[in-house]
Amino acid sequence: MTGSTRYRLDLAYDGAAFHGWASQDGLRTVQGELEHWLTTVLRLESPAQLTVAGRTDAGVHARGQVAHVDLPDDDLPSDAYADRLTRRLARVLPADLTVRSVTVAPPGFDARFSAIWRRYVYRLAETTGDPLHRGLVHRVGRPLDVEAMDAAAAALVGLHDFVAFCKAKPFATTIRRVLDCGVTRVDAGELAGTVAVEIRADAFCHSMVRSVVGALVGVGLGQHDAAWLERHVSAAQRARDIKVMPARGLVLEEVGYPADDQLAARAAQARTRRDEQPLPLQPAIEEQP
Repeated sequence: MTGSTRYRLDLAYDGAAFHGWASQDGLRTVQGELEHWLTTVLRLESPAQLTVAGRTDAGVHARGQVAHVDLPDDDLPSDAYADRLTRRLARVLPADLTVRSVTVAPPGFDARFSAIWRRYVYRLAETTGDPLHRGLVHRVGRPLDVEAMDAAAAALVGLHDFVAFCKAKPFATTIRRVLDCGVTRVDAGELAGTVAVEIRADAFCHSMVRSVVGALVGVGLGQHDAAWLERHVSAAQRARDIKVMPARGLVLEEVGYPADDQLAARAAQARTRRDEQPLPLQPAIEEQP
């Protein structure tokens, strides 16, 4: 029987023209596009099947997404096969999807379950902003109290049930551990003057980040105070007074993994339901995945 090798793919995409990550019949998705081209360029007998670190919603962008795929062994050594696949994908993928690298995954690696955190950034413009950034920045159109937003964000840090901020799914927990959450004004570069909401957590539930940003924008506009946000962190049901922000301002920037010898153990641990056994706080890994 032919063996297989697991490969890690580091990729980025402009989510504007995609209906999210996950494959959907009749719709263009990141997973569908990438699996199609993997299957085509490798002439696989069975379609390639990807596992991803974080399933982004329609319109959400990614700069540091990670996925893995198990591929049949080839006559080439695995490292050379990975290099060849990187080059082939670069020739065929559309302009809004890039696979930066394909590498042989270390033993025990699972793009989804081995991850110990994901980091998202949502970018806001208070004024009309630069039209060249319209696909990456959401325009609020009014001044924001960045200090009040940043202070209120502290209530989100820690292990909480984020049901007030999530679209519930049957048999799925909404308990998450937020490691960092802060709001800053960008003071340099092309996006200088915009406001960045950055949040890093062990995982996220559906619409959680955009709802968190919506709540913080409410604080920044003076519509709510920090105590209002803190009450929602301990709420028992979905909040009706939190706006879910548009997808275009959100970017998955980075995914963190533990050391190679901890990958398998982390994957086994992450499969445990959080409401049955809360995940312990893991040390942050700051290097680019």
